[in-house]
Amino acid sequence: MHLEKLSWLDRLLPVWILLAMAFGLALGRLVPGMQVLLGGAELGNMSLPIALGLMMMMYPVLAKVRYGELGYVARDRSLLTTSLLLVWGLGPFLMFCLAWLFLPDQAEFRTGLIMIGIAPCIAMVLIWIDLAKGDREVAALLVAINSIVQVLAYALLGNFYLKILPNFLGLDAQSINFSFSEIAKAVLIFLGIPLVAGFFTRRIGVAFKGIKWYEQRFIPRIAPWALYGLLFTIVIMFSLQGQAIISNPFQVSQVALPLFIYFVVMWGIAFFVGKNSGFSYEKTSALAFTAAGNNFELAIAVSISVWGVSSKQALAGVIGPLIEVPVLVALVYLCLLLRPNFKK
Repeated sequence: MHLEKLSWLDRLLPVWILLAMAFGLALGRLVPGMQVLLGGAELGNMSLPIALGLMMMMYPVLAKVRYGELGYVARDRSLLTTSLLLVWGLGPFLMFCLAWLFLPDQAEFRTGLIMIGIAPCIAMVLIWIDLAKGDREVAALLVAINSIVQVLAYALLGNFYLKILPNFLGLDAQSINFSFSEIAKAVLIFLGIPLVAGFFTRRIGVAFKGIKWYEQRFIPRIAPWALYGLLFTIVIMFSLQGQAIISNPFQVSQVALPLFIYFVVMWGIAFFVGKNSGFSYEKTSALAFTAAGNNFELAIAVSISVWGVSSKQALAGVIGPLIEVPVLVALVYLCLLLRPNFKK
């Protein structure tokens, strides 16, 4: 495997996240009026600087998607059906179970985990699949489909897993206050706007400059801004949550274990299903990483918009990539070790 394909920014993502957390904690102690500074202009009940940072995370990823080629996956109905069942069926339900199992008395963190579980990955997954020598076209098109489905289904799934299902099972979900419209509005702002912007950026860029210029020159220029937006948001969040984190680090560590189990189990199930369905190694690896990864950017954006930047729901979203990155890098190595087991 050639890890040199990763830029130094992506390769050291866990390090940058830890440094951003540390800088945010220090900033919170040095600038106690941070909440006042951020509370001026707002977008969707959220501080405008944070809102811009969150959309900065989403736009480069969605400008990369090849929207005009969705029919490529649609023709392979078996692969498409399997992906949709794993990503939108099993994934959210598994995270719901893990969240209630490990955090039965931590409603805010539990909610944050569920918000991650209902948002399949549309960003880093392309890197993992490329490193694992998976099918890039299938990966890009599954990402496009998941992006569109998220706009339509995220609020519905949030309402189902946070209210309807817990009430049906007799679980206490009364401590979490939100409305369907709040989640829907946050999704439309922080995923809908970047999705539309990404779509038209690709259409206009390719039309005027050509596909080669767009994918080989324009996309590499804007790609790092997704990470800059994430790190900026983490700095702000930890500057506001520093005291809560330092005073009770055990609560934060409780979020890490269900996340770890989720990534490993989803990848393992998807890989097993793909191989036993007769898919090629390339398609199986694309399926596995698409099922395992999550769109923590959207989970963070919605959690901040609905529950606030200093909420534990938003903090759970930040912990997500810190666990996801090293786990999925390890799974890339495992994937390549299993590659010879496929018939060519």
